[in-house]
Parts: sequence; structure tokens; C-alpha cells
Amino acid sequence: MLANLSIQNYALIDDVSVSFFDGFTTITGETGAGKSILLAGLSLVLGKRADLSSLKNKDQKCVIEAEFDISKYQLKSFFEGNDLDYEETTILRREILPSGKSRAFVNDSPVTLDVMRSLGDQLVDVHSQHQTMRLTDNDFQMKVLDALANNAEYLSNYAKALDELKKVSKELQKLVDFQSEAYKEQDYNTFLLKELEDAKLKEGMQEELEEEYEQLNNVEQIMEQLSAGHQLLNDEQLGVVGRLTDLKRAFQGLVDFGTDYKTLYDRIQSVLIETDDIASELERLKDGVEADPERLEVVNGQLQKLYDLQKKHHTDSVTDLIEIREELAKKVETVANIEDSIGQKREEVDMLTQKTDAWAKKISEGRKAVIPKLNERLQKNLASLGMPSATFKIEVNSSKSFKTNGKDDLVFLFSANKGSNYGELKKVASGGEMSRIMLTIKSILAEYESLPTMMFDEIDTGVSGEISNRMGEIMQQMSSTMQVFSITHLPQVASKGSYQFKVYKQESSEGTSTHIKQLSKDERIQELAEMLGGKSLSESALAHARELLQ
Repeated sequence: MLANLSIQNYALIDDVSVSFFDGFTTITGETGAGKSILLAGLSLVLGKRADLSSLKNKDQKCVIEAEFDISKYQLKSFFEGNDLDYEETTILRREILPSGKSRAFVNDSPVTLDVMRSLGDQLVDVHSQHQTMRLTDNDFQMKVLDALANNAEYLSNYAKALDELKKVSKELQKLVDFQSEAYKEQDYNTFLLKELEDAKLKEGMQEELEEEYEQLNNVEQIMEQLSAGHQLLNDEQLGVVGRLTDLKRAFQGLVDFGTDYKTLYDRIQSVLIETDDIASELERLKDGVEADPERLEVVNGQLQKLYDLQKKHHTDSVTDLIEIREELAKKVETVANIEDSIGQKREEVDMLTQKTDAWAKKISEGRKAVIPKLNERLQKNLASLGMPSATFKIEVNSSKSFKTNGKDDLVFLFSANKGSNYGELKKVASGGEMSRIMLTIKSILAEYESLPTMMFDEIDTGVSGEISNRMGEIMQQMSSTMQVFSITHLPQVASKGSYQFKVYKQESSEGTSTHIKQLSKDERIQELAEMLGGKSLSESALAHARELLQ
């Protein structure tokens, strides 16, 4: 319930703070006093968009706060889902800065306007002439049937099944689309894969082939250099091995003359051994080198094939080609198995379709069962509101497609007068009739589901006498299970409230400002008398006002 509303620097309001109570509260005041301003301020804190023209003093910010007792609203999951601190006494605040920027807060945590609007929709239902047009909305009409049919659990299960069905259907469509595109590329991918597989790719092969190619392509130079080296080492007269042997022999006689000579001798011997080993390796390499034009051609062909593959796939390494080969293999294999995957997914879609359809059928059966009851309640209540001949033609027909609230098409037609043809509400019902129908439906809904605080904005416009008295009684009855507000010009409605507030304007040297105050019993009598007979209070008007309050 709305416990407190505070408005600063908004339209004609300087600073207003008012506390409200459970039950039925009426708000009265002369035309232009600012009742609509008060409601507009509340709408801002419920998430309506604002602009700079809302500020009374353009140099100061506008601040609107609404305090709610939400202990009975089952909103913990909403707060958790939006990462907000849950408190049973929750405060919504809007700030409109002189710059035109707007900020929104829930329990002092900044929130987006969408989050505030979503929360506000669950806290206050503002019923105005514009909101009455919701009556013509099929979703709202279906909501009424579902409330009477107690379809909440079925709708919840249906929504879960439908979400799963949509998810799996998207997965199926994705597979089908993939198959369509993949088939176009399958032949080409298979060709590319075969090319890469025929190349027998392995890590390091390019380096090995390039090294072998250089050796085969330069065999004459290699043989020439190896022969020259072998000659330098093994020439009988000037060969390095022979000269080192002579040097070793010369120093052998000095070994016993001291450690320095012994060390030098060992070094000469070490060099001789290494040189002799090099000479043997040169001879081995020289004997192993031979021209092989056929092998050169093979290696050159393998290298050229690698280079061509790298150019085709825009890479310069065998490693990348191996990765591309593996990816192509996966694509080719996936396309080969796609039919099985699509078949399995279609079976899953069929199963979920049957499950969703079963829940939709239960929902539909419940709706059809309560149509007579809803018709009877509507006609009975509207008769007491001055519409004795009002009748409805309500039908629920099966639809071919799943909707967010089931698989039904709703026909909701209205006739205001006996013998008149049935037609759509928006075409055949007047504004006053729409208001009375909406009030009747809201009163019925209040018996079947937990509605938020209800704010009726001059719903009684265009009615008077006994009808307005009955409208007040209906709102009074609704207030036994919820908080109800009615902004009204009719004393019959105003008198039904457990509490009455008056909105009024005051003029001063600084300008005009709007105020609101709770009326005492005596003040209520005077206010009702003025609503009945004008400013000149007569005894009969006062007596009538006292009678209304009783």
C-alpha cells in the first residue's frame, strides 16, 4: 500500500508531504485545484517520463518520493532479479534536475526508468479515462477470464513449456539453415580437405624439404668444397693431419721435462684427434654426396605443393594448414551427420509441441467454463450502475498458433441496449459506459487475485445520483482487500471513503501553490455540503452531507 507521498518543486507544488492509510480514500477539490498534478507527481515516481517543464522553480531540482508497504506483494524475486535490497517499507524516488536530466532510485539504489516502471506497475494501478481503453485489449480481457478460472498455475506451466518450445525450435531452424548453407559448400570443402590430406602434412616437414632441396640443388658445389677440405687435411706433403702428427712426435720427447710441456703435448694430441675425426667425416660426406635429379624433382614438387596450399589458404606455415585441415574435417563430418541431428531435434520439437498444447487445452477449458459466470456477474453489477440492458457475447475459440497466454482467440462483444447488435467495446460503448464496465471488472478481479493499490481518477465522470452512490459502494467493497483511492467530484462517492483528503490552491505574494490535507469529520461535512450546494452553505446541504457520511 501507498503509505506516504512527498512532492517538492513540481508544477504548482512547493512542498507537500501526506500520509495515507489502508482501505478506501477519496480525494476531492475544486476543478483546477491540482488533483491531476498530485496524480501526475505519483505517476513520475511510478516510472513515467518527465521533462524540464515539470519544475516549478527552474533553478532547483524536483524531488518526488513514495513510500510503500510491500510486505504482502510477493516482490522478493523482483528485487533479487534486479540486484536491489528488499525492504518491506520500500521508497521510490525521482529527481528531475534543472539541467533536464532525471534520476530514479529504489531504496536509495539508482535504477533505470524501465526497472522503476516495472516495479511501479506492481504497486499502483492508476485507472483513468485513457486506461479504460485497456478494456478493448484482448490480453486484458483474457486476463479477466483467467483470473476467474484460476488459471495461474496452468499459465505458468504453459509459459515454461512455450519458452522451451521456442528455444528448441530456434535450435532446429539453426540446424536447417546450417544444412542449407553447408550443402552449398560441401563439395568445395570436401575437395579442399582431400588436397590437404593428400599433402600428408606433418609438423617440421617444410623445413626438412627445404633443407633437402638446397642440398640436392647444390650438389656440385658441396662435392667440390668437401674434396678441397679433404685435400687440405690429408695431403701427404702439406696436409694438416700429417703436419699435426709431426708436431705431436716432436713434442713427445719433451713430456718428461715438466708439466708445461706435458700440458702442451696433451693439447696437440687433442687437436690431432679432433682434426682426424673431421677428416673422416669429410670423407664420409664426400662419398655420400651424389647428384639425384629425380629426387630433386620430387622434393621440388612437394615444396611447390606446400607453397600453393599456403597461398590458397592465406597462411605461411604447415601448422596453420594442419589446423585448417582439422576444421574442414569437422565441417564435412558435421554435414554428413546433420540429417540425424535434425531428425532428433524435430522429435524434440514435436514432443514439446504436444506438451505445450496440453497446457493450452487446460487453460482454454477453464476459460470456457467461467464465461457464463462472468456474463452473469457483469450484467448484474452493470444493472445496478444504470445499465440494465447491458449484455455481453463472450466466446473462446481455438487458434492455430501459440500465443503468450495460450492458444485461444477471444470474442468479447457488447450490447448496451435491448435489441441492439453486438459490437466491439471500443465501437459501441460510450466513455461513461466503459468506465462503469471497467469498475465492474476491476471489482470482480479484486475477488480472485491480489491487485495493487487502485487509483481511480474521476471514474465517476458523467454519472450522478444513485449510480454514483453505487459506484462508491463498489469501490468501498473493493477496499476490504486492497487500498483504493478515488479522485472524485461527486459527494456520493467522496462520502464512502474511510478517509477524505482535499486538494486546494493558495495564493500569496510569491505566487500560487497547491496543497493537500486530510479532512476531519466536521471538515468533511462542510466539503461535502459545498460539493452538493456550492460555497453558500445551506442547512439542507449540511444535513444532506451529514446523512451521506452516516
